[in-house]
Amino acid sequence: MVLVLSGKNRGERGVVLEVFPEKNRAIVEGIHMIKRHLRPSQMGQGGVVEREGTIHVSNLKKVES
Repeated sequence: MVLVLSGKNRGERGVVLEVFPEKNRAIVEGIHMIKRHLRPSQMGQGGVVEREGTIHVSNLKKVES
């Protein structure tokens, strides 16, 4: 469980889903939601998909759950 220290989600808590050590970034569940516009293709229809974006680890603090 981590606490977001800065940004629009400051003060919110979430669970780390994935860490990218080479970029010093992490994906936190439900934090920093971004919209991805998908083009229609033969595999499926297009649309706007909302998913978590990465956050720099300096903006996160580990807390007890």
